[in-house]
Amino acid sequence: MEKRSALIAFARAPVPGQTKTRLIPVLGPAGAAELYRRFLVDALTQACELRAHMVVAAAEPDQVAPLRAIAQGACPEAEITTQSGADLGQRLARAFQEAFSQGYHSAMVMGTDLPSLPFDRVRRALSLLRGGDVRRGRRCELVLGPCLDGGYYLIGLTAPVPRLFEHMDWGSRTVLVDTLRRAQTMRLSASLLEPWYDVDTPEDLAVLRSHLTALALAGEPIPCPATWRYLQDELAEQ
Repeated sequence: MEKRSALIAFARAPVPGQTKTRLIPVLGPAGAAELYRRFLVDALTQACELRAHMVVAAAEPDQVAPLRAIAQGACPEAEITTQSGADLGQRLARAFQEAFSQGYHSAMVMGTDLPSLPFDRVRRALSLLRGGDVRRGRRCELVLGPCLDGGYYLIGLTAPVPRLFEHMDWGSRTVLVDTLRRAQTMRLSASLLEPWYDVDTPEDLAVLRSHLTALALAGEPIPCPATWRYLQDELAEQ
């Protein structure tokens, strides 16, 4: 079946000392980089099963080769590109512009810091963009996955909207709210997914450990097996 949607993962190469630096105090430089590599493997493995064209957008040009090596094992069909722009807003706007210039009817950008994210959220986002919000009986031009830190882990559009990303305070805890307010002024029909948490700090890592441990004890499927194997090994050494 033709893949008419593009799923773009913003990613970094897992370089010790440069990746997941806030986790270095508890995992060390190599450990923090390896944990993020597991995040990527889990995300790409699941994304590869979706009915969408998978794109991995490297933060810098010199990160393309290592990210391609990871993608070859987890999602061989993935296209590897490079992000461009002075800030996150420009990078998002240009990623969408590139996707729509290639003829896709919808496109989504997602982060790669949410290893435990249930991928039915991403499937639902694709469905909303393709068919509208059936539950509310309306079309969907914008879909957002809220993060618990006030941002969003996923954003999807049915057309390029550069203005949506201009002059945002990307480091604030109001990015999601500010984006929704701007979408309202632009009369964009928006839908929200369920909120989720990303993993950036030692406190986030503790939540992830507790979450996955509880799932394992309950006999529930682990959404991020590569990440879970690393955490099991790391916990065993403590």
